[in-house]
Amino acid sequence: MAITNEQRITNLLSMAQRANRIVSGAFVVEQAMKKKQAVFVLLAGDAAEESKKNFKNLADKYAIPYAEALDRESLGACLGKEFRAVAALTDEGFAKKLRQLMEESL
Repeated sequence: MAITNEQRITNLLSMAQRANRIVSGAFVVEQAMKKKQAVFVLLAGDAAEESKKNFKNLADKYAIPYAEALDRESLGACLGKEFRAVAALTDEGFAKKLRQLMEESL
C-alpha cells in the first residue's frame, strides 16, 4: 500500500512538531508571523473563510509563503492537538520539504 501524499505531509508536520519547528493556533501563528519567525504558513482547507482571509493578508504583508492543505482535524492530529485551523513552520528545511510535497500533490 502506497503512502499518500497527505500522509507524507502529516508525517513531516509531526516531525516538525517533535523538533519544535512548528507553531499552531491563530494567536501563536500570528505572533510568529509578526516576529518574522514563520517561514511557511499552512491553513486548514476547512478553516473559517474569515480566518483564511486574515492569514493570507498577513502572509502577503510579511511576504511569507502559504498554502491550504488538510482539514482542521488532520492538521491538529499530526501536531498532537485537537483541531488546528492554522500552523506555521519556523524552519526553512521543513518548509522547503513541505513545499515539495505540496507541489507533488497538485
